[in-house]
Amino acid sequence: MRARTLPSALIATATALSLLPVPAATAAGAGSVASAVLVAKLTGPGSINQTDSRYHLKATDLGIMWDNGSGEVLTAFGDTFGDGWAGPGGGVGDGPTIDWRSNTLARSNDVNLSDGMTFTSVVQDRAGHAGELLGSKKMDNDEMTVIPTAGVSVGARSYLHYMSVRHWGDPGRWLTNYSGVAYSDDDGQSWYKDPNTRWKNDAAGSDNFQMAAYAKADGYVYMFGTPNGRFGDVRLARVRQDEMLSLGAYEYWNGTGWEGQESAAVPVVPAPVSELSVHYDTFLGKWLMMYLADNGSGIVLRTSSALTGPWSGERQVVSSAAYPGLYGGFIHPWSARLGGPDLYFTMSQWNPYNVFLMRTTVSP
Repeated sequence: MRARTLPSALIATATALSLLPVPAATAAGAGSVASAVLVAKLTGPGSINQTDSRYHLKATDLGIMWDNGSGEVLTAFGDTFGDGWAGPGGGVGDGPTIDWRSNTLARSNDVNLSDGMTFTSVVQDRAGHAGELLGSKKMDNDEMTVIPTAGVSVGARSYLHYMSVRHWGDPGRWLTNYSGVAYSDDDGQSWYKDPNTRWKNDAAGSDNFQMAAYAKADGYVYMFGTPNGRFGDVRLARVRQDEMLSLGAYEYWNGTGWEGQESAAVPVVPAPVSELSVHYDTFLGKWLMMYLADNGSGIVLRTSSALTGPWSGERQVVSSAAYPGLYGGFIHPWSARLGGPDLYFTMSQWNPYNVFLMRTTVSP
């Protein structure tokens, strides 16, 4: 995403990062989280997937992952650029020259993540060219771009939560028009934006569900929401899995129960939170929440026995001092399949504006 982080130096080497302790009063129940290490560069020049030469995907960010239910992990990226992109960061230069696509998607069936995540295919609009999933006007102060924020599958259908970005502001701040849900019935090849499943924003950017994270449990899809930008609280909604496209079927957590009005939603995790993902970890027997804390903390992790909380205090996983301009923190859905404490996730860095697979370990 553009205008989201301060420009930075080239990526730091893959050395172990220092773990900053959280005071015991706020970290109770958080368990132990090891310093993350870089596993592999997934996109761009020098990546294990050679996306620049194979798909004209030279620069991109995010890497939001979900299990499609058919033996693949789908990975959605944000603003993506081709051969003419020179950086640093996203969106530098003339759109056609830099081959700007608002979003792209890769598929993987790689179960051995210890050496990276290999893409088995990429959604293409022509041979050798990664295609755009969800179109955008690409007009500032109207609709600058459309960015995926979460993905989930229900049966053979995949759902993608996205935000329509009106304007990129100062680092970490942007304004959206609305967020919405798109779906695909052909393994992510083509997508349809449902016009009736949208959370409209206002000029003040006050809607609390402009960015999201999905989690499935008990026949529901739970949706954790944050406002546009990087400095909001987390709130929680849920909907039955077969009613994802029925806006009126969503219920919002009010602190003690569920209500049908979005205004009833209360914070379950305090600001600042952005680029959020939630995952059930079978090794710990707990829910994990990973996100960027844009207050100098970097990418952090919380745990909880229930999706409604209470959530533990933050534990730092990746230091922004060691990886300047880092963001993201999207958990790989197959981490738990490995049967141990390893937790894999994607991380973006503003310069070189690409996506990396990282690994940390967790313990009770």
